[in-house]
Amino acid sequence: MSSYAAPLKDMRFVLNELAGLGEVAKLPGYEEATPDIVDAILEEAGKFASEVLDPINYSGDQEGSVWKDGAVTTPKGFKQAYKQYVEGGWGALPFGPEWGGQGLPKLVATAVEEMLTASNMSFSLCPLLTQGAIHALELCGTEALKKTFLGKMIGGAWTGTMNLTEPQAGSDLALVRTKAERAGDHYRISGQKIFITYGEHDLAENIVHLVLARTPDAPEGVKGISLFIVPKFLVKPDGSLGGRNSAKCASIEHKGALQRRPRRGGDRRAGFPARPGLLERAAARQGPGRRRQDGADHPSPRCAAHAHADEVADRGDARTCVCGRGRNGFLSKN
Repeated sequence: MSSYAAPLKDMRFVLNELAGLGEVAKLPGYEEATPDIVDAILEEAGKFASEVLDPINYSGDQEGSVWKDGAVTTPKGFKQAYKQYVEGGWGALPFGPEWGGQGLPKLVATAVEEMLTASNMSFSLCPLLTQGAIHALELCGTEALKKTFLGKMIGGAWTGTMNLTEPQAGSDLALVRTKAERAGDHYRISGQKIFITYGEHDLAENIVHLVLARTPDAPEGVKGISLFIVPKFLVKPDGSLGGRNSAKCASIEHKGALQRRPRRGGDRRAGFPARPGLLERAAARQGPGRRRQDGADHPSPRCAAHAHADEVADRGDARTCVCGRGRNGFLSKN
């Protein structure tokens, strides 16, 4: 028997009387956010939270995620719950129809996110981090990158992470040491990241990591940080998955009441995070800042790319670079 009941009456009051959903629905593209549609979404989200997520909240905490040989198995029921989350289209609510989203106001999606978090915080962090990564790509990615990643991530087939923390760099990102070295039209990334929420799991077929690293000529401090995309599996030009990246999960954390949430304890030979603004989005649903290395405003990160290890690069798998270099954004071995 579930102990969670979504406060739908309060949510409707906040959305309609305080947040002005009616006015938001008048904006171009949000015409379908009618009272009937929004009420139906809230009702179904409440059922999903109470009937699917809440029942595995306590049991998931007791069981916890399990690490073995670099792979992480989530608690019983999590994989099935994520499948239902994807089938319900919950992750697609606030994103554009051009990428497979439902085009609804973020205001509506926020109410749904509250239900997920309240009923099962550990589960909810996977969709939350994925949405943050999607938002970063929407703002800063090239069209080639958007075409490669957004549809799969919005649809839920792939999840996303942000990778900020290193052993010596917590909230002070100026201390980030992860390196990104150019190798032709791509970069090789080496370093260690810790506390990466859902950095490894068995819920989806691919995990798209957003990684902060420094190039050899980068200035000191936060102005020298660049953003990279490091997928668990490289993506071929036709959109299918290629070889496994060399980024590995060395351990998982066992922290307080969130033991069921898989957190990457250390990685070698690859980097991970997204620009500092992505951390802000995870905390306050805000968009990532976009600054050039010299501190000036810039429409996109200085450079981002697939990171891959020697053994992967030698097989000639496809790479994608945010800077747009290479044929159609895809970079071959040659």
